[in-house]
Amino acid sequence: MSHKATNWAATVRGVSCAEARVLFHLSDCHNPVLGCFPSQEYLAEACEIDERSVRRHLVSLRAKGLVNWVEQRQGKFRKENRYSLSFEDGFIAATENLEADNLSGSNIDASTGQNQQFEPDKNDVLNRTMESAKPVREPVKEPEREGASAISGEDRKKIERDFLRWWPTWPTYPNGSEDATRRNWYELTPDQRAACIEKTPAFVAAVKARKGGSFTFPAVYLKERAWERLEDPRSDVAPASMHNPFSRAWMALRLSELLKPMATAWPVMTAFQRNQASQSAEAAKAVEMERRSKYGWPKVNTLHELAANAKGASVLPELLVVSEGFEKVHRDSDLAAEWKALHDRRGWPWLPATGHEWLYFPAGQPEDAMAVFEAKLNEGKGCDDAE
Repeated sequence: MSHKATNWAATVRGVSCAEARVLFHLSDCHNPVLGCFPSQEYLAEACEIDERSVRRHLVSLRAKGLVNWVEQRQGKFRKENRYSLSFEDGFIAATENLEADNLSGSNIDASTGQNQQFEPDKNDVLNRTMESAKPVREPVKEPEREGASAISGEDRKKIERDFLRWWPTWPTYPNGSEDATRRNWYELTPDQRAACIEKTPAFVAAVKARKGGSFTFPAVYLKERAWERLEDPRSDVAPASMHNPFSRAWMALRLSELLKPMATAWPVMTAFQRNQASQSAEAAKAVEMERRSKYGWPKVNTLHELAANAKGASVLPELLVVSEGFEKVHRDSDLAAEWKALHDRRGWPWLPATGHEWLYFPAGQPEDAMAVFEAKLNEGKGCDDAE
């Protein structure tokens, strides 16, 4: 295995989750001296998908300029393809002038062969003679990094026990490379390993609680020490935190609740309200908007009641991040009046009079600012993991 290859694979963007898995396991088989010769059977088993899906994802990765390959033969017999990765010196991306597919068993329309032989840069390790080298079909281990041998036998046994205890707790561990994950585990300090074991359950729970949350490879999780993000209140996996009423975060929570569908379980109108609504269309609309403000968003009204008693609310990190762009608005300003007018038009309850002079709203004119705020709330990259 090449650290450089797997590190590169972890930084690649613009690919689906399934393509990322194939790319990671392909990189896991890369050796800077021997090359990269994994069989499609191995990749299919490592990624837990069928070989046809492997071929399809390889074609897509090749079209994106991330990988390329040349056919290897021994006489008239075909051997595993020799794969090259775009981070390598002398990498030659696929051209549009392609011959028939050389992925065994593939009937995909896209071509995956090349007319020319792969010719790496003269300084590239790919120029080394390959005839006497055994092709690399499985992940290979690099020599121990300097200092790793200093770990005593007893310490190594404990590190290994801790690894085997932690490894199955990561949701995607069946799809990850155990060799790459173990290597990154040994590179952590004792304190980091202890923190990883302690905080991984909270990290997993936080990701599962997020809409559309997905898990990276365990080796990447360890390399990035992702559990440390739990300590950052702005992180997408941080737990919700308490914020004072009328703070930026509190106002973001309030507006996000107002953007949710209005509740419809209202009490019946009183006799007075029915009489008032019967006077005219305008009177009926006024009664409707008053009732909407009172009953349409009960969570917002609860926030207002708590704020009147100087009690804040728990705010999720994604709202905290969005709220950082809110601007300060004086309660008696023209802009505050425009925000109140927007609330009135939508039937939203206005802020309670608690003596707070300064309010926080999304920057800009109310209608446009709310549209931008709503778009930010709806932002989120989906992960197409279909096979």
